[in-house]
Amino acid sequence: MLVLLPPSETKADGGTGTPLELDSLSFPELNPVRRKLADALVELADDLPAAAAALGISERQSAEVERNARLRSAPTTPALRRYTGVLYDALDTAGMSKTELRRAGRRLAVASALFGLLRADDPIPPYRLSAGSKLPGFGSLRGLWRPALEPVLAGLDELVVDLRSSPYAALAKVPAAVTVRVLTEDGSGLRKTVSHHNKAHKGRLAAALATSPTEASTVEDVLRVASRAGLELEQAGERQLDLVIAG
Repeated sequence: MLVLLPPSETKADGGTGTPLELDSLSFPELNPVRRKLADALVELADDLPAAAAALGISERQSAEVERNARLRSAPTTPALRRYTGVLYDALDTAGMSKTELRRAGRRLAVASALFGLLRADDPIPPYRLSAGSKLPGFGSLRGLWRPALEPVLAGLDELVVDLRSSPYAALAKVPAAVTVRVLTEDGSGLRKTVSHHNKAHKGRLAAALATSPTEASTVEDVLRVASRAGLELEQAGERQLDLVIAG
């Protein structure tokens, strides 16, 4: 099983790993696109106004551009430690045992606008690039990533639980992936889609799937793991699951 997570805009600083080596990352067939994007980000960092515009940030966020300038020299840390924010707080890798961390390392992957797809332990530096960024000379990242990334995702010979947010899901489709919606239910039984707070709930589901002693290999397995973790997960279609939260 592979649980496919979205990345986060926020990323931890620092690290103790050696600087970025693309050949050390999983899915090396993505390296040509990774290299193009990394080179473009480093070059663009020399022009703060242009970099800020391309990245969709203000010039007051110059530290984000400086991260890109140091992309090839900054220390690295495993992807699951680099990404931060609500989903990763709920995932709580810091609270996992060594056995659970080993399971999570095998079962979790992160979608990335810069790297395409990362395994949990892949060492990366801090950077700034979002799925909606528009780098000069590249057009949309979707147009760049889809031809390279979709064959990799199509070649995954395991159950994929896709928890990506819509901008990252648009970069490449995952054939036969199981997708998850987060819904709230009020006292009358009325349900509606959760947008603002869905990351925390997806993080809890990812944690349950990542650390379960029994690895899920079917949709039914996913439902059982979620139930044991106290999550109300329902099958809404052949490959669609609804995570229901009391409103």
